[in-house]
Amino acid sequence: MGTEITKIHHVGHVVYEMEATLELYRKLGFVCQPPAYPMVAEKVGETPKPFGAANAHINFEDNFIEIVTVVQEGTEIPQDAHCVSLSVPPAALPSVIASIKKTVNKISRCLARFEGTHIVVFCSSDVTASAARMDHEKVGHGNVNTVQRPVETQSGTQLAPVRLLEIEDEQVSEGRLAFAEDQSQDTLRTRIRTEHPNGALGVAEAILCVQDGELDTYVSRYRLYLGIESRTEKGLSVFDLADGRMTIIPKSRLTNLLPGETLPSLPGFVGYAVKVSNLSITQRYLEAHEFPVIEMETGDIFVPGASLHGTALIFRQG
Repeated sequence: MGTEITKIHHVGHVVYEMEATLELYRKLGFVCQPPAYPMVAEKVGETPKPFGAANAHINFEDNFIEIVTVVQEGTEIPQDAHCVSLSVPPAALPSVIASIKKTVNKISRCLARFEGTHIVVFCSSDVTASAARMDHEKVGHGNVNTVQRPVETQSGTQLAPVRLLEIEDEQVSEGRLAFAEDQSQDTLRTRIRTEHPNGALGVAEAILCVQDGELDTYVSRYRLYLGIESRTEKGLSVFDLADGRMTIIPKSRLTNLLPGETLPSLPGFVGYAVKVSNLSITQRYLEAHEFPVIEMETGDIFVPGASLHGTALIFRQG
């Protein structure tokens, strides 16, 4: 069975404090974009104020890491943040506010469970086809919407349209799942390539941990979401995409894969992997910046979740 799902579009790390988390990622050797804080006037005539969820991106050539936090009353905004005023027609304001609050409630529920990876968005070559496939498989989803994503190009920052489809399956308790359409070749050609000091090239894998007795259920669900069969690798269930993979691991195998890792609540994304240009150089960089580096049976290395706000970060030779 073929699939229109090509790779991981981005993973989202949900945290309490934006500035402290960005400082940590920069120390890890990532180039982080300034965070964006949406500004909204909840009522006509009011002064816009920070509202909803703030995010920052760590960009690669064709995917990214997203750092997300909920904007609370009195939230201190980082000095380098972009405050983005949302211009909404008065008639549409109630529905826009309701939509933002729905998103914030979902992120808040994730954060109440634990800080960590709670968002996985997959790349689709055609989100309309993805929606049709979800309908056929009787998987709940939202409408196909177009959002604007800032892209750094040779001529400055531009807003690139991205078509997005949210999975709204009531069985999804692990976080937020969605599909986003691949970027156009024109966008890829004109964007500025980010060189990360740690040699990171892109997101390669997301890892979901579940109770042993629920493994088959989750594998069946992700088979519907991704449109492909999984394979078994040392007790793990692996979905191989055209570029990268999605892995589901039973709790009993977690410490075999990631020694010392635990999750306060299951199901949950224990972490994600990035590919790097030279793993030995990356390891030396991490150790020079005083991060604990643990070697895996696979030959990969990882920084444990205890050192990165609840998410294990794997580094893999690209």
